[in-house]
Amino acid sequence: MDTDRSWMYRRLQGGLLYPGFTERVQEFVNFALHHPACMSGPQIKCPCPKTRCKNTSYRDVETVKLHILQKGFVADYQVWVFHGEGNVLNPRPVAQLPEYDVDMENEGGDDFSSVQRMVIDATEPVFLGNSKHSPLSAAVKMLDIKCRHSGSVALVDDVTEFIQELLPEENKMPKNFAEIKKMVRGLGLPVKVIDCCLRNCMIYWGSDADLTRCKICDHERWKPPPKGNSVKRRVNVPYRKMFYFPITPRLQRLYASKATAKHMTWHAEHEMVDGKMCHPSDSPAWKHFSELHTEFAEEVRNIRLGLCTDGFQPFGAFGQNYSSWPVILTPYNLPPWMCMKNEFMFLTVIVPGPRNPKHQMDIFLQPLIAELNHLWEFGVRTFDVHRRQNFQLKAALMWTINDFPAYSMLSGWSTSGRLACPHCMENTDAFTLKGSRKQSWFDCHRKFLPRGHIYRRNTTDFRKGKTVNKEFSRTKTGEELLAEVDHLGFMKAYEIGAGTNNAAKSTDYGWNKKSIFWDLPYWKTNLIHHNLDVMHIEKNVFDNIFNTVLNVPGKTKDHAKSREELNDICDRPELAKDPITGRFPKALYALDKDGK
Repeated sequence: MDTDRSWMYRRLQGGLLYPGFTERVQEFVNFALHHPACMSGPQIKCPCPKTRCKNTSYRDVETVKLHILQKGFVADYQVWVFHGEGNVLNPRPVAQLPEYDVDMENEGGDDFSSVQRMVIDATEPVFLGNSKHSPLSAAVKMLDIKCRHSGSVALVDDVTEFIQELLPEENKMPKNFAEIKKMVRGLGLPVKVIDCCLRNCMIYWGSDADLTRCKICDHERWKPPPKGNSVKRRVNVPYRKMFYFPITPRLQRLYASKATAKHMTWHAEHEMVDGKMCHPSDSPAWKHFSELHTEFAEEVRNIRLGLCTDGFQPFGAFGQNYSSWPVILTPYNLPPWMCMKNEFMFLTVIVPGPRNPKHQMDIFLQPLIAELNHLWEFGVRTFDVHRRQNFQLKAALMWTINDFPAYSMLSGWSTSGRLACPHCMENTDAFTLKGSRKQSWFDCHRKFLPRGHIYRRNTTDFRKGKTVNKEFSRTKTGEELLAEVDHLGFMKAYEIGAGTNNAAKSTDYGWNKKSIFWDLPYWKTNLIHHNLDVMHIEKNVFDNIFNTVLNVPGKTKDHAKSREELNDICDRPELAKDPITGRFPKALYALDKDGK
């Protein structure tokens, strides 16, 4: 193929097509058709400058030819990397690069141009005769050196200036740190900084992005300029802001790398061994989801996600009292030895502090839920480097995993008070202790035993004189929970008037809001919505048992206050207070000095 590509930008002459331009376009198409790795079936990428094309969309050959004849080629496309042209230093076809959403990757500029320039920088040598580095690899190496040695920007500028003196004049090595950043910009992942109300009432996002005052509390969005500052502030500074990292480009990159793409269908290919669940795909909840949403499940490359969040003290125990809340998503398509690794736990939202967001957590999850809805309904066109083909990638959120306080923040069901149990809900058997006024769930478990079980009639080893005849019916379905929340009139945290409305109703019911997760169209069909973190449960249970058995002062649950009310509830005369000494005898399970 002729390397002189000047004809590409000589399309018209006197209002007519330049002589020979049509024949050259046919040669270009023939060249593209000889590189099936860069095609999607019979279609090739259209290089015309139309917004929806620009080498990002596949078209049939005749449409591509028509577009080029009408509009010409996109600017600076003399290296046909999107149609099969590469070099020996980087033989990987460029079509294997993920197709990122332009608006998601770079809201303020032409994302395609930056990605195209980055691809060209990765295929050309730094200077003629060099076979070790491209301009992109040299820029990445300089950044790596800067980070490992904590170098300054001035240091990088001086080093690159010195390298320029060593290299030939016709070199493509970046000349300073600014050029390095510009060159590697396409490698980074997008982040959206969203302004928030000082009181966590709302975020300035979506239809509210242009507001200057909070629509809930009328607080100003921007900080006032410093007093005595005669120079007008050029940039408005918000009182508070959150960070949102879009999940779509990160999911696409899982299929853009050969190291991960081949593992993304493991969940559908492995077999359950001896009936033991080793992965979420072995669970009834996963299989139930697949049965209800067959179209989603048929494409095994569609991604299922889990979400978790918890408070985090960035300044440590001895620093400023500040609590931020990271929200993390994990793709479950990967095998268990991969999906729990740090590199596959995607930080998605950072909710700002310093206070706990509590029931207003949903306000900060709005961008994530909107993106999850888009991934469920429309998906995103993605290239699978393992199968060497494009497909429409979709994603679904299976459940959340949190500790008990965060469970309330996300689900909307209060985990404090007598109705704290999310299974029994309003049918709880919990009761209030008369002395301490604390809630107790003792002896609430016998209703789960089979009917006729001997423990149901036991009146001495559980609550004194009490038998249990009732049975636990079943856990409510998602449809029933949603209908109950709607019937009671609870609102979503981000809706106007939700704070007053929900606060008035939450005193009579276990609900405190309508969770934002109900916005997901499939959420009500899930068997499991919210899970409790195993780590917190194991640690808390172990600590309480261990400290009680060893009778650790200040940490045991078997203390004087609990003993005083014990015989009001249970038939334990051997544990009653000694009327002579005024002390409580040691329990049988507590170890003595020799036992410890």
